[in-house]
Amino acid sequence: MFCGRFERVMALTEQKRLAQARRLRRAQTPAETRLWSGLRGRRLQDHKFARQHPIGPFTVDFLCREARLVVEVDGATHSTESEIAYDERRTAYLRSHGYTVVRVLNDDIYRHFDDVMDMILLALEGKLLEVQ
Repeated sequence: MFCGRFERVMALTEQKRLAQARRLRRAQTPAETRLWSGLRGRRLQDHKFARQHPIGPFTVDFLCREARLVVEVDGATHSTESEIAYDERRTAYLRSHGYTVVRVLNDDIYRHFDDVMDMILLALEGKLLEVQ
């Protein structure tokens, strides 16, 4: 009986996380939309990316499952001490589960899009370990 209750709670939690990911996909920032335009449909050297994908308790901006690469887009909401601490905890969690995390700034996506795409490609090829 306990096991069945636990499974129902876990299923509800998973449903909530998936609903949150769907909401985030619909409410992408302009920088995320721009980056997605370069990642979607295997446009980056045939690597498949998902956007707003749940991993554990977090939802990551972009994920290449095959390469275990997470790409996080950081804007103005990642500048306070508490937000930086949250990002560090999140990155530590993802690393501990075997993911490489690449963080890019909104401004870099707008001003240096090709360089951002090259950096992601280097990370996919294992030539760039982590950038923050």
